[in-house]
Amino acid sequence: MLAIGLNYTVTDGVARIAMDRAPVNAITHAFLIDLIAAIEKADKDPAIGAIVLASHVAGRFCAGLDLPYVQSCDKDQIRAILSDLYTRLYDVQHKLSKPTIAEVNGTARGGGVTLAISCDVLVAADDVTFGYPEIELGLPPAIHFAHLPRIIGRHRAFELLFTGRAFSAQEAQTLGLVSRVCDPTALGDEAMALATQLASKPGMKLARAAFMRQNDFDYRRSIAVAVEDFCNAFDTAEARVRRDAFVEKLAVKRRS
Repeated sequence: MLAIGLNYTVTDGVARIAMDRAPVNAITHAFLIDLIAAIEKADKDPAIGAIVLASHVAGRFCAGLDLPYVQSCDKDQIRAILSDLYTRLYDVQHKLSKPTIAEVNGTARGGGVTLAISCDVLVAADDVTFGYPEIELGLPPAIHFAHLPRIIGRHRAFELLFTGRAFSAQEAQTLGLVSRVCDPTALGDEAMALATQLASKPGMKLARAAFMRQNDFDYRRSIAVAVEDFCNAFDTAEARVRRDAFVEKLAVKRRS
């Protein structure tokens, strides 16, 4: 156990970092900092050739930001969280010397999708759904404005981001967001087999660095704009009302 909410194991040269913050692996700042530290730890270990980002919570990969926690944060605290989620996580993933695989076992929403697509490859169970529900809370899914159109195209990205609808692993694969889809019972083996295959490739460090340089697309400048756009929307009265209603709905559901 590396930190509260995370499990860190190494098997056959593959580090598996599994989020374990029930019920939905919602992101707080401390949780995010620990997750980034775990990725950095794996990168510094010469015995590790690949990294798998996974979840120990059944049917849930990551629901994104922890809204009850976020409601207690001021604008500067939100900016700090987003800077780590958007900028620091990106920088760490960009500079890694080894490949990363997201093993998506369940629901991924908002910031949870951000965690998944920060990895080099996504492998998903066939019953998984993805989505960007921020728009329903009066918030822009700002970071996804920067990267989703580059992955799936402008018009398809607009439809997903501005309707906030959930979409299946199969649709995500068709769009080019997910690399492989498999039976949930085979997901762990599929991710591990791919990680082992990638870890065995000679020259991975130099090749991956070259790939990342070629595919940067001035992403860092887009991140800075995304942070400010989210923070400005977060501070509006309408967004706070919508978040309050959602948090109350969650509280009622958990009490029932």
